[in-house]
Amino acid sequence: MKNLLLATALTTPFLALGNAASAEIYKFDPGHTEIRFTYNHAGLSDQNGQWKIIDGEVDFDANDIAATKVTVTVDAASVDTGVGPLDEHLKSGDFFDVENFPTITFISTGVEQTSDDSVTLVGDLTIKDITKPITMSFKLNHQGAHPLGDFFDYYKGEWIGVQGSADMLRSDFGVGMFAPVTSDEVTLSISAEMRAGGWE
Repeated sequence: MKNLLLATALTTPFLALGNAASAEIYKFDPGHTEIRFTYNHAGLSDQNGQWKIIDGEVDFDANDIAATKVTVTVDAASVDTGVGPLDEHLKSGDFFDVENFPTITFISTGVEQTSDDSVTLVGDLTIKDITKPITMSFKLNHQGAHPLGDFFDYYKGEWIGVQGSADMLRSDFGVGMFAPVTSDEVTLSISAEMRAGGWE
């Protein structure tokens, strides 16, 4: 029976979940939340990087998807491409200027449900004190008990798992050096697990 309930939770759409769900504040699991960026390097290859320190919360109620609120704060200095000299350059005044602008933030301004398990999230992205709207597409992978909750106390409680993406122009945010030789367009990809109430 437990396995049947779990399988149902994994495949149940937003609207059906709303029959049993209520509003909760979900906190990001830092070990299983990633914000990655992908860009094209001079037409030769696609390259990736990520930020490793992420904080924030999601106010989510499956009964009222449009009321969802999302806030995210990223430590700009935690940028990691796997290439030390590149990381240091990205932290410099040529790009993110982390000494003067230590955080990157996103605050949602609207949500629209686009399918049973997908939404479009609109919000304000701020980099280097430049704020512009971006639109992100998200898919709900899971809502309910975590499959590992029976094995680890850390995973007990209610969880949601999401993945999303958005395209943006880095030059819009003051980090446009070498564009368009190295692509101005960057894809942000987010994969996150979140626990209701976080951890006390």
